Amino acid sequence: MTAADHGILPAQAVAEMFERGEIGAPRRPDDDQIQPASLDLRLGPLAYRVRASFLPGAGARVMEKLDRLKLHAFDLTRGAVLETGCVYIVPLMETLALPQDVAATTNPKSSTGRLDVFTRVITDEGRAFDTVPAGYRGPLYAEISPRTFPVLVREGSRLSQIRFRRGQPTLDDAALSLVHASHGLVSGGEATIGGGVHLTIDLEGAGEGSLIGYRGKRHTGVIDMDLRAGQDPLDFWEPIINRGGRDMILDPNEFYILVSREAVHVPPLFAAEMVPFDPLVGEFRVHYAGFFDPGFGHSEIGGGGSRAVLEVRSHEVPFIVEHGQTVGRLVYEHMLARPTTLYGEGIGSNYQGQGLKLSKHFR
Repeated sequence: MTAADHGILPAQAVAEMFERGEIGAPRRPDDDQIQPASLDLRLGPLAYRVRASFLPGAGARVMEKLDRLKLHAFDLTRGAVLETGCVYIVPLMETLALPQDVAATTNPKSSTGRLDVFTRVITDEGRAFDTVPAGYRGPLYAEISPRTFPVLVREGSRLSQIRFRRGQPTLDDAALSLVHASHGLVSGGEATIGGGVHLTIDLEGAGEGSLIGYRGKRHTGVIDMDLRAGQDPLDFWEPIINRGGRDMILDPNEFYILVSREAVHVPPLFAAEMVPFDPLVGEFRVHYAGFFDPGFGHSEIGGGGSRAVLEVRSHEVPFIVEHGQTVGRLVYEHMLARPTTLYGEGIGSNYQGQGLKLSKHFR
């Protein structure tokens, strides 16, 4: 396999995988299900509440574990509420019969992460979450655990997405520096490259009195995962205002929506993913939900750089974050080919050109 054979499969290749039966489903893909470099995954008609999260491990199937760990099963065809603090397993509509040279990874969709809905994908015999080995043949399952808000889901709801890759397409730091010099991968802050492009947190906004983030409220109503612009933000979020400081205390086990200082650019021949900076730098975690598709923040299609929204949660102790503190890294990968449509090109992209922005569910 030459370097040209390493890359993320673009939308047109994903569509061909459906045609060849490498991706199976009981019905055809939704019109907007295939993204420039990923595929949204749909919930099936049946869900299981389980006692605890699990991985099946070598030689074991997910359904075998469910027989022992499930509390009850329930129907999703007419919709059902998933409660906070509970763990659910839902078989997905999509099944896989991957070629031996194609592997995959999964991630929560951006809108899922911005609601603090913890979700990850499991395979039969899986030893790690969100990882599908090359040549995998079998079903996929979503583990779902709402943390802050109860959510309404139904058969066909899309909470996760999958990205297919051939070979090892990740750019090393030297290659990343060259791409940044040519395309400007981040702007609005100094570009620091080391294991990816570093992203820092913006706690200044437009100055004193400006909005710099949101904190999730407790004991709220239900959010319909499939309903756009259906909720008043103030029913679910407390706005955080710059009061003249450059730092903020994260309260334990509270959920925050914040934003990066840098505007992010993903050129058409690349894809990106946010990963943790370093778990040893502090007692907080960036939810790092989602992939960044080719064309995100691309100036030719109205991007001009888009901020990365940060889903942040502190752990067991209060923790102070400061303006400009590094909180994540963007890892870039080569595409096998330019997608036929880029992020933001009339495909229902919700976050092109974004600043600080809640999920699509809020007015």
